[in-house]
Amino acid sequence: MAEAKILIQGFTGDSGEGETCSTITLVRDQNLIMVVDPGVLASQRLLIEVLKQEGLTVDDVTHVFITHSHLDHYRNIGMFATAKTVEHFGIWDKGYCDDRPEQFTKNIKIIETPGHSYDALSLLVETDLGTIAVVGDVFWRENYPDNDPYASDPEQLSASRKKILELADYIIPGHGPMYKVKK
Repeated sequence: MAEAKILIQGFTGDSGEGETCSTITLVRDQNLIMVVDPGVLASQRLLIEVLKQEGLTVDDVTHVFITHSHLDHYRNIGMFATAKTVEHFGIWDKGYCDDRPEQFTKNIKIIETPGHSYDALSLLVETDLGTIAVVGDVFWRENYPDNDPYASDPEQLSASRKKILELADYIIPGHGPMYKVKK
């Protein structure tokens, strides 16, 4: 089974204005070590220190996954110079881009979840706990108001949310702690 663990819990206000930081997640599956949404931080040292607590350095990270192309989710991507980047258009390795498979590993699936932005992706990670969905801003946090002030397509966002709720046991949202899906 894979592992999905929050490294740094994100935050934001209800309007999305003011100080914000995405939830930064670590996903492991066999030899894959992935950081999801390396975000914006007061200092990159914060992320370096939490990786160190996991026994990792930035050079150990094999992949960086970007849930969508809003700066608060990807600003620190440059910290991971040796990692491949997984995003909407494919898997980038230095200057080359290959197709992005839906079944990324045996325990990790990538699904398109547009609505907050046209290029939104989510991870479905099979863990000992159940299926954990790492969703970026499909859900900002548990009990976040339904009206997303930055949604590019509210109808698509509603469909993406419904899909995630059907597939996941737990959600790691874009700006808050992990929570259990109420079924």
